[in-house]
Amino acid sequence: MEDMKDLRLAVLIDADNIPYANVKAMMEEIAKYGNPTFKRIYGDWTKPTVSGWKSVLLENAITPIQQYSYTSGKNATDSAMIIDAMDILYSGRVEGFCIVSSDSDFTRLAIRLREAGMRVFGMGEKKTPNPFITACDKFIYLEILTTPEQVETKSTKSKVPTGETLQKLDKGVIKLIRTSINDIADESGWAFLGEVGNLVLKKQPNFDPRNYGFKKLLPLIKSVHQFEIDERQSERGHIKHVYVRVKAPAE
Repeated sequence: MEDMKDLRLAVLIDADNIPYANVKAMMEEIAKYGNPTFKRIYGDWTKPTVSGWKSVLLENAITPIQQYSYTSGKNATDSAMIIDAMDILYSGRVEGFCIVSSDSDFTRLAIRLREAGMRVFGMGEKKTPNPFITACDKFIYLEILTTPEQVETKSTKSKVPTGETLQKLDKGVIKLIRTSINDIADESGWAFLGEVGNLVLKKQPNFDPRNYGFKKLLPLIKSVHQFEIDERQSERGHIKHVYVRVKAPAE
């Protein structure tokens, strides 16, 4: 993927639709994609349902935004987040947004922010509706995130020490990778792994090797016998460039 470490991000969290557990791992994940310039969380802090958040906000320097529920059955938090997002957008102080919610009501917001040239990262639980997922540049499931401390206390062995497997590596995923390789391959069939990863993500924003039990894309591809790997040394010899291609069918 392209270098996004210096990307200024506005992190907006929906307290009504996100569990407070594992906040540290969530913020560490966000840091991989940019620098969280704004960190705000929205909810009605007079309600006991969001009381668990209060103990972790100060530790993670997240600013709570109070939003009263003016009408029963209506989600005022969504409106407050959307208004703030647009204010931040027009301030010109960020290049991207991270919307942390499992609510499809933020689908139109994600689309609007991308139309304005913003990078949009979504984070939510596995139950997040697909329209919101596909509206983001990248979507990360919270279930795959754990802290190192949590890993050490796990008694079961796992292929991935940083999370849990959410899905099996099925034919659909393999086809997605295979077609993406073929889409950008050179005349000999080889494609640069970084470009393959970017294209897969454009086609399916919630794609993440960790969903299938792998830390990175390369070990996932190595586990599939349909692909070949070629690790090429750079001219200066300091960096290895990884190329992949689809194996020719056996005659």
